[in-house]
Parts: sequence; structure tokens; C-alpha cells
Amino acid sequence: MRTDILGVGFDNVTLDEAVSRAIELIEARSAAYVVTPNPEIVMAAQGDPALKSALADAELVLADGVGIIHGAKILGTPMKARVPGIDFAAALMGRLSLRGGSVFLFGAKPGVAEQAAENLQKRYPGLVVAGTHDGYFTDDSPIIEQVTAAEPDLLLVCLGATKQELWMQANAGKLPVGLMAGLGGSLDVFAGVAQRAPEAFQRLGLEWFYRLLKEPTRIGRMMRLPQFVFAVTGARLRGQKDA
Repeated sequence: MRTDILGVGFDNVTLDEAVSRAIELIEARSAAYVVTPNPEIVMAAQGDPALKSALADAELVLADGVGIIHGAKILGTPMKARVPGIDFAAALMGRLSLRGGSVFLFGAKPGVAEQAAENLQKRYPGLVVAGTHDGYFTDDSPIIEQVTAAEPDLLLVCLGATKQELWMQANAGKLPVGLMAGLGGSLDVFAGVAQRAPEAFQRLGLEWFYRLLKEPTRIGRMMRLPQFVFAVTGARLRGQKDA
């Protein structure tokens, strides 16, 4: 049973539980996929049935943003923990490296995936990078051919919401991969061309505020955060009234 937040169901798992489940999916090699919605994506899904469907079809739906955790509390359905997508990917690749597992890096600007591959192989010596491709394409047939030839355990799809969720849904069960994971800008961080918020901001759940300080142009997107809070508060009040 998933925890419902404004019509998006989240798996109530810790980071360790999410990684263990991901390993099971990789071993099954069913080309299932993982999504990591934050409040911005949940709000986008309210007016986008295709995105909501892609989120619902994922085998794992992880609570990426601290706002999701707060929203669950407001709704009276508290969750175990926040599971940031980039932490999930790092932990999963660490597990794969112990067994000589492989990853294919798909997304970001030209050159970024290659730099991320170099950094990840230094960080996880046993990890095999089976291939890379940037996220700029009009026809994904060559990419699908490349992934098919590589047969990776893990395919990181970093195209940004909602493109990555729809791409994974369209290719779920069709590719010879263990698992796909949609991880937005994570390749930029792995490549070192973008920085995560300092640990103090991470602990306080203020990574969104740090990104806003670094990129003030994100203010329009950030307006969805208060909209999310108002929406979950309204949902709780309506639930209490109906009870």
C-alpha cells in the first residue's frame, strides 16, 4: 500500500530498503523503473494525466523532497524517511560496484555523462560504466540500440521531469536492463559541473533554498512549494470534514 499524496502514491521506505528493493528488481531484469518525485513534480502531475500515469506505473516511487515528508505528516500518514534520488543512486552504484555491476549514463549536456563516468569509476572502482549518451536527441532509436547492446544492470535516465518519466514508461519492460531510474540533474553533480547543497542545508531539508540562492531564476518553479503546502492542507481539512 503506497502513501497517497495528492494522487501520487509513494513507497514508504528508507534508503536501505529502497536500495535492497532495487537490487531485487535488477536481478529480475524486467526493465522496471524508479521515480523520485518532489513537491514540484507532484504539483505538475495535478494537471498532467500522462505524468501522473508514468509515476503510478513505476515499481518504486521515492520521496525525494523534504516537502513530501512534511506533506505526508500534514495528511496524517507519516513516512519513514526522505530518500533523495541522488543518494539512492549513489548507494545503489556502491552496491553494484561490489559485484562488478554495470551502469549506463543517459542524459545531461554533451560531455557531462562522460565526465560523470570517469568520476564514478574512481569513486566505485568495481563499477562498470557500460555506456554514455547525452540527453539531446530527436530520435531515440540510436540510444535504444546502444543500451540494448550494453545490457546494463542500471540505466540512469537524467532527462529532467517530465521527459524522463514518460521515456521510462514508454520503454518499461522493453530494454535488456535490470532497472531504470529517473534522476534529473544528478549526472551534473556526479560530473562535478553542479554542486549539491552543503550538508547543513541537506540536514535541515533546505536544499531547495540553497538552489534558489544559487539560481534566483528558479523562483517561478519554487512557487509550487507553497502551492503544494496549501493543497495538502486543504486535502487534510476536507478529509477531516468528510470523516
